[in-house]
Amino acid sequence: MISDRQKWCGCQKKEKVEAAHPKKGKAQQSGTWAEVLKSTAKEERRQRKVRRTFKMLREVWLNIGIEKLDIHEGVMLKALLDSGATGMFMDKRTAAKHGFRLQKLERPIMVRNVDGTNNSVGAITHQVEANMYYKGHVERMRMDVYNLGKTDIILGMLWLQAHNPEINWETREVKMMRCPPLYGRNTRPKEKKRRKEVKRMATLEEEKMVRWAVNDKED
Repeated sequence: MISDRQKWCGCQKKEKVEAAHPKKGKAQQSGTWAEVLKSTAKEERRQRKVRRTFKMLREVWLNIGIEKLDIHEGVMLKALLDSGATGMFMDKRTAAKHGFRLQKLERPIMVRNVDGTNNSVGAITHQVEANMYYKGHVERMRMDVYNLGKTDIILGMLWLQAHNPEINWETREVKMMRCPPLYGRNTRPKEKKRRKEVKRMATLEEEKMVRWAVNDKED
């Protein structure tokens, strides 16, 4: 006689299942476990590969030239594109190492963390004004000086919104083809236009020489 409690906990169902499916042999059990372990290891490798891919595509770096305005001397630095940052920043140690002239702010700027609390490093008290060069793109920019660790420069969301660069997330190539004149200029269109003018002038000179040669032969 089976009680209601046995029916509720599934004891009767368990007995029926065991009776319908007898225990498998050791060889068959070991083969099944080998397949399970192999599938689990394959899944773990796939997950690790996906995580590594996401980590690689999460950061985009630019090799940019920064020119000092006082002595017109330039240095090559690495800039991180970071949509999580609000402004543009230069590392304090990088500014001191390369001798950038610091400009003191009238009022310190408090730096807040993601949760809204004040950053333990302190407030921003100085900034650097310099010219930035990147693949024909030139602009004058002001960067707040702060402790960025191993990062030289951070270009945040304000810079990304202003320039709207074309980013290839597979190759991490960045093209500055949509910059408004207010924020910067791209010298490549001017260079192409100048090359076309030079080529046109050379073509006109060749045509004149051909005409002179024809006229000399007719005379």
